[in-house]
Amino acid sequence: MDDLLIRPMTEHDVEAAERVSDAAFLEVDRRARRADEPEPTTRTPAHRATWVERTRHLVRTDPEGCWVAEDDGEVVGIATSLRRETLWCLATYAVLPGRQGRGVGRPLLAAALHHGRACLRGMLSSSTDPRAVRTYHRAGFELHPQMRLTGTVDRSTLPVVEKVRDGSAGDVDLMDSLDRLARGAGHGPDHELMLRTWRLLVSDTSTGRGYVYLDHRGPALLAASDRRTAARLLWAALAESTGPVGVGHVTGANQWAVGVGLDAGLALTQEGYLGLRGMKPPAPYVHSGALL
Repeated sequence: MDDLLIRPMTEHDVEAAERVSDAAFLEVDRRARRADEPEPTTRTPAHRATWVERTRHLVRTDPEGCWVAEDDGEVVGIATSLRRETLWCLATYAVLPGRQGRGVGRPLLAAALHHGRACLRGMLSSSTDPRAVRTYHRAGFELHPQMRLTGTVDRSTLPVVEKVRDGSAGDVDLMDSLDRLARGAGHGPDHELMLRTWRLLVSDTSTGRGYVYLDHRGPALLAASDRRTAARLLWAALAESTGPVGVGHVTGANQWAVGVGLDAGLALTQEGYLGLRGMKPPAPYVHSGALL
């Protein structure tokens, strides 16, 4: 594609980038759909707004990590990434279904990876799409299967949870210290975005410390100093649910989360891969997906 241009993403590109991402992941869901499952649908307006706000945040904090592939004035591929201390994370990587396999993705990923060239560690969350998995493997990432817990919480199983409070911006230093313990780097400026869009619960005692962010589906990001505190926070998050809940991105290193979810009556399924470079699967830790 002689007219293909790989260039930095701007805030003006974010709406087009969302459409590329939505179309690409919708196609992945269609290919993975079983015959007895309903046809996947595009993102809801609320999901779209969340995606756009997060991507604008990344364009502002990491302009050298966010890229688009443009062909004849049309955005046909995107890659957004972030660098936090010595950790590089790939947030989103997508190419329009009709342009896949035509040389768009490789230079996009290379541009994003260049943003993390000085980082000791790398993280990404992959779908089960065979082409994406192969691409990440070739880029040097170890692939760790992830699980997902879904369903409606059996409220008769909920324990009495104590020593958990609502969090605030005053807890950022605590949270960054827990992030460093689990994944080697704090979330830094990402906490500003998460505090604005999600609810925060914190446990800070003499025997353990931890936090969990909650979105409308349930726990969105959880980090703790020990498994007991992590389990306490996950139970607290599940207790806040009023309908179907999802706990995603659970790796085998976090069996404590599997135990809590199954005890709460949730169903366990497989869900993509956590790609890691220069690090072991974080624990006790449940990553957020895009912000990792």
